[in-house]
Amino acid sequence: MARRPRIEIAGIYHVVNRGVEQRVIFKEHADYEYFKELMCFYMKSYGITLHNYCLMSNHYHLLIEITSENLSKFMRQLNMNYAIYFNKKYKRVEHLWQGRFTSWYVTDEAYLYTLMCYIEQNPLKANMVKTLEAYPYSSYHHFLQDHIPECLSNSWIAQHHGNNKQAIVEILNASIDTEQLKELKKAASLIEAPNIDKKPDIQKLEHLFKDINDIKKRNKQILKAIKQGYSQHMIAKVLGISQQAVYGVVKRSRK
Repeated sequence: MARRPRIEIAGIYHVVNRGVEQRVIFKEHADYEYFKELMCFYMKSYGITLHNYCLMSNHYHLLIEITSENLSKFMRQLNMNYAIYFNKKYKRVEHLWQGRFTSWYVTDEAYLYTLMCYIEQNPLKANMVKTLEAYPYSSYHHFLQDHIPECLSNSWIAQHHGNNKQAIVEILNASIDTEQLKELKKAASLIEAPNIDKKPDIQKLEHLFKDINDIKKRNKQILKAIKQGYSQHMIAKVLGISQQAVYGVVKRSRK
């Protein structure tokens, strides 16, 4: 089966990638540090903002923001160069990654806040540490330092809370509504719309909803637009409604 082409628009993305067969991709401290070095280098090269990250032994989470359509290019450079390093160091020739990275478009601030906590709390949920600041391979402990690294200087936390450590601790230790997170992920995952082999024409999409005021007719057009390959995010943007509302229309049509 052919791969679904990615739709990349400016905004914030939650990116996850895992080792093939869930194998370890970071064996020692130097591996984590090298990945972080590559990550920050290519983010600067591609003009990408890093908001949060967490490197686990067999996978990683990134919360990043792009201003142009270069997410796939950035990820290809990061994953390829780390795989070269890892395979050479440990004398292996197999694939390192399970496949393409997975990404979800962050649709609103509620999703952003939930993701920041979810990403930072990964080591805690896995019972690897008793406190978030004890884990050395995530962005959390950097936010509590007097000087935030350049790679995180434009992050949401740094820009909104700076050196207010108490506020940072309270925000990133907040409890997570896992059911809400699942629903938000479902809605955001369709940013990778199927059956698209070129950049979608937003003018045609706008025309599809022209002069439609009836909700039932609008919902029928939403489903038609989905079949034509438009993402839920783009439909929501054209209609001036939330992506969750578009997702709700799609979900009800499948019952």
